[in-house]
Order: sequence, then structure tokens, then C-alpha cells
Amino acid sequence: MQEEPALSIPIFPTPLARALRFMPLRPLALALTQVSRSVAKRHSSMFRRLGEYGESRFILDPTDLPVTMCLEPRGGAPRILLSRRDLEGHARIAGPLAALLGLVHGAYDGDALFFSRDLVIEGDTSAALALRNAIDDAELDLGEEIGALSGPLARPLQRLVALAERRTGVALTRQEEDLAW
Repeated sequence: MQEEPALSIPIFPTPLARALRFMPLRPLALALTQVSRSVAKRHSSMFRRLGEYGESRFILDPTDLPVTMCLEPRGGAPRILLSRRDLEGHARIAGPLAALLGLVHGAYDGDALFFSRDLVIEGDTSAALALRNAIDDAELDLGEEIGALSGPLARPLQRLVALAERRTGVALTRQEEDLAW
């Protein structure tokens, strides 16, 4: 039996990660909340799919950044909180930012990331699984979602996202062929 090659997950550039240590988090949290609310309007079934976990707190911990995120779905009126400290929640999903984005866009197999220890899930695994299934069913494309908020700047922004995707190897848009988490 042939062994699968190890995944090569891009790591967020250290100088940019360091810059986040000094950036005010509130404006970034407000922008991320705005994007998540736009997603909620365009994909309302995603939040309904969370069922009993619609009021849970999901901690998303990009391990290559000095920031932790808390997603509060709040029954379809989501909010994102950012902190430089550990946050408390029902489920914590940790891994490099590129892996977390790749999961959203179908670029990585979540089971492979979990078993290779590139992805760590702690707390209520049922809540994490509900979030995974809700995101999978919605077939999110964050590049498209941000473009929808950009009005006349959508087309240049999409070109910029495509360039960043090619240069960094990070999945910033939905992949052609979806992989199971």
C-alpha cells in the first residue's frame, strides 16, 4: 500500500503575522462580522442547519496568527469577535489559516488534516461537526462573498484575490472539486 504524501499547507508570513500584534482588532472584527452577516443573508439555510448549535460559540484558532476568532452564529445574525488571548467556546478548531480557509473552500480533506494533526478539534465535537456540515452544504466562496459586498469594485477585487491565491497557494475561493472534511 502506497503512503499518501504529507500535505503542504502554506503558513501565514511571519512579518504580516507580527503586524497583527499591533493592529487594532475592533475594525477587523467589525469587517468580519459584516461579511458573516452578508453570508447569513445569502445562505440563510447554513445557519438553520446548525440546529441546536445555532447559539454555540465556535473558536477558530489560526495557529500561525497572533489572533483567535470567536464565531457566534446567534441564530443567523452572526458576530465575530477577535482576541489576542485564548477565548472560551463550545468547540475550538485550530490549524494554520490556510488550512481553515481551505476547509471552507473544499481544498483540503478535513479528516486528512485531523489525522495528520494539522487540524485540532477540541470541546463539543458534535458542534464542530454541525458547523462543518453547514459550511459544506452552503458551498461558500469567501472571495465571492466579499465581491458581493464590494459593488463596482467587485471585478478588480476578484482579480486581486485570484492573484493572491496563485502567489500564496492559499484557497481564497471555492475549489472546482470538493473534498470531504
